[in-house]
Amino acid sequence: MKYQWKRAAALGVSVMMLTTVLTACFSKAAIEPQDAADGNLLSHVITDKARYNPGDTINYTLTLNQGSQEGELVVRYKHLDRVIEEKELERDGTEEVNWSWTPPADDYQGYMTEIFFKDGSDVLDHANIAVDVSSDWGKFPRYGYLADFMAMEESERQAVVDRLNRFRINGVQFYDWQWKHHIPLKLENGQPAASWPEIANREVSFDTVKGYIDLLHKHNMKAMNYNLIFGAFEDAEVDGVKKEWGIFRDPLRQNQDRHPLPDSWASDIMMYDPSNAKWRDYLIASEKEVFEHLPFDGWHVDQLGDRGSLWNYEGKSVNLAQTYGPFLQEAKKAIDVDYVMNAVGQFAQAFIATTAPVKFLYTEVWDGHPTYRDLKGIIDQNLKFSKGELSTVIAGYLNYNHAESTGEFNAPGVLLTKAVIFASGGSQIALGENMLAKEYFPNKNLSIPAELEQQMIVYYDFLTAYQNVLRDQVQETELEVTSADVELSAQADKGKVWTIAKQKEGMDMIHLINFSDAVHMNWNDTDANQAEPTLKENIQLQVQTGKKVEKVWMATPDFYNGSAIELEFKQADGAVELILPKLKYWDMVVIEYTQD
Repeated sequence: MKYQWKRAAALGVSVMMLTTVLTACFSKAAIEPQDAADGNLLSHVITDKARYNPGDTINYTLTLNQGSQEGELVVRYKHLDRVIEEKELERDGTEEVNWSWTPPADDYQGYMTEIFFKDGSDVLDHANIAVDVSSDWGKFPRYGYLADFMAMEESERQAVVDRLNRFRINGVQFYDWQWKHHIPLKLENGQPAASWPEIANREVSFDTVKGYIDLLHKHNMKAMNYNLIFGAFEDAEVDGVKKEWGIFRDPLRQNQDRHPLPDSWASDIMMYDPSNAKWRDYLIASEKEVFEHLPFDGWHVDQLGDRGSLWNYEGKSVNLAQTYGPFLQEAKKAIDVDYVMNAVGQFAQAFIATTAPVKFLYTEVWDGHPTYRDLKGIIDQNLKFSKGELSTVIAGYLNYNHAESTGEFNAPGVLLTKAVIFASGGSQIALGENMLAKEYFPNKNLSIPAELEQQMIVYYDFLTAYQNVLRDQVQETELEVTSADVELSAQADKGKVWTIAKQKEGMDMIHLINFSDAVHMNWNDTDANQAEPTLKENIQLQVQTGKKVEKVWMATPDFYNGSAIELEFKQADGAVELILPKLKYWDMVVIEYTQD
């Protein structure tokens, strides 16, 4: 009860209110998530938005599989492992229960909402949903995508957005929605055309694009307009683009740089110099037309990585990486929206992080960074580039070779990669109408097994609920962790459990990622053959620390629907000993220290 007293005093709670809190705590047996049975009574729970501003009210809808089942519904709101509020939900015997909650007014907070179905002292079922209260989506980006914009019914769009909302996605990239790269929005008589072909000659409907943006806004999700920083169609000169603005593979301007595409597509992409003021003004003016007719929230700016040696029309060498920041600075002046820029294989990321007005850092990972360890290295590097200020989103395509033909995503490969990215303090763009396996987002050769879909919901809830200990001013620390039961390593080693130690404000976080049964250590699991880890139970851990421990708790997206549970511990001789109940893919152990 120590925390209740501290919190009550800090908030100026009256003696009567404090007595009520204490009575409520002692009048009922505490609900422990690990004791809940899987009664298949709670079907699913949703909220009306993916992100909430401070002061917003959260509206919940819970669907039960058996609405008439006798029992009590209890909802509990938690920040990290601490219960903020608990109450019984009113039921009317139907399969749907609706209620609201207004969280504390603190900005940039993650919460877990736990729902329990009880019969007396027995907990028959348990469901969770995470909540993000943040005034700016760029602090904790959970990026998704859309890639299909053909004419469709609103109900089809709604189903896609509802799914992204359940994954807590708070920003969405509109991939290849545009007509031409140098003229993204097709206009007829000064107004948007009803439809147009995009670069792969797929139909794009204006109503679909606009309808998607409107639906995303209803869920407080951001809509990002995708386009290259230097791309134009081969016929761009007809539209006023000048060859003199281009970049070339030779100083004699005989060979303009281009990105070849399939013959069946509308055009190859011709490359232009971002430092050329006339090209910059042309493209920014084209983008400004987009924002005048469509309520996008920002521009997702793409590039194509290291293009090697390049020259401008005058035969002068062009350092492409150094052109991006100044271009985006000018774009921001002309179009005051959110900006995100892709760093392909980390190309130019150091310049983007320090000179471009971006919401967060975005890295498309390729063969130069093939291992799980490389993913963490990119996230660490981006934090250094941005002096700890900007989050990282990883674009990493899973089961890449396997996606050459139809099949299913391999769950172990997907979950291990998400565990590494999330534990390292990043997030991953993966979810849209489907899940990304290729850099060409419309590829849908691989389907998501139903069980994996449910597992990923818990992983994204976990990323959201624990964002304050995963990627909120969290720093790397050296912490010696040993075990007599499993082989641990401070590196990502095949056949071992990888331990990543972080620290923040009087607590240490220890992430344990289970590579004990891994058949390889490549994050993209390109042939979809990564093995499922064997469940490990009752693992003894010893952590060397000289600080006085107040409490220890753990959370995992693999069990208890991601709920935090308190762990017993012993502290003696500069070490803390505890027992980890279960380890499948990823556990997070949090050690909280006494504040002097």
